[in-house]
Amino acid sequence: MNYIKLLNAAFEKFYFDDRLNPTHISLYMALFQEWNSSRFADELYVNRRDLMRCAKIGSKSTYHRCITELDSWLYLSYFPSNNPYKGSKIKMAIIGTSDEPVVGQYNPTLEQLAEHYHPIREPVVGQHRPNNGQVVNQHRPIGGQALVSTINNNKQENNIKQPKGWQAVFIFFEEKGFDADEAKKFFEHYQTRNWQTSDGKDIRDWRAVAINWMDRTEIFDEEKKPNKKQASQIKDNLRTTKNKDYGQPL
Repeated sequence: MNYIKLLNAAFEKFYFDDRLNPTHISLYMALFQEWNSSRFADELYVNRRDLMRCAKIGSKSTYHRCITELDSWLYLSYFPSNNPYKGSKIKMAIIGTSDEPVVGQYNPTLEQLAEHYHPIREPVVGQHRPNNGQVVNQHRPIGGQALVSTINNNKQENNIKQPKGWQAVFIFFEEKGFDADEAKKFFEHYQTRNWQTSDGKDIRDWRAVAINWMDRTEIFDEEKKPNKKQASQIKDNLRTTKNKDYGQPL
């Protein structure tokens, strides 16, 4: 996948598409950055809050309208998520050029070369291959890369499920624009619950839960704001003057 060719092809399509406005292009570039970070994966999961911050979009309705229109205009495929702990799924459309082969296309010549290829410095390990395609021999190949233990992977999963400490939660909330008090409320709330959800299930990713907590906090703060316009109108209707001149004729 060529980064430059994909980006130039997207810019060329933007030029001839009169339906787009700057918000569409800004959101697409934010999605393209996430796509590049995932090594141009076939599908990727995105977070609405991070995309809005990257694309400089301040309204949720504008974000949903633009990403839905990009989906209908075949720039991408948008699969909204109903799970607050899981981001929406995006499948970016490949705006390819004529001189670049389509990704995933079957090539019999390459398959034949792959079947006859063996590394020169590495012995062929194991003559028997099971049906699932895994090699039975577990010896480390000479001159090859060592097999990675699954212990490190388990440690990484545990770090995602629970934060390393209060400081990690504070840094994460500060990066998202929230103060230390809100981070402390979040940490103490789930620390007392042993990092489990309300239905008793273990949290799979504490950062996703924290983002959902921030979204609910913003909604709650908006609902708490008084209606200043209505209050001022009532005050104007009841306003009277104390200095009256009763000598003036009606």
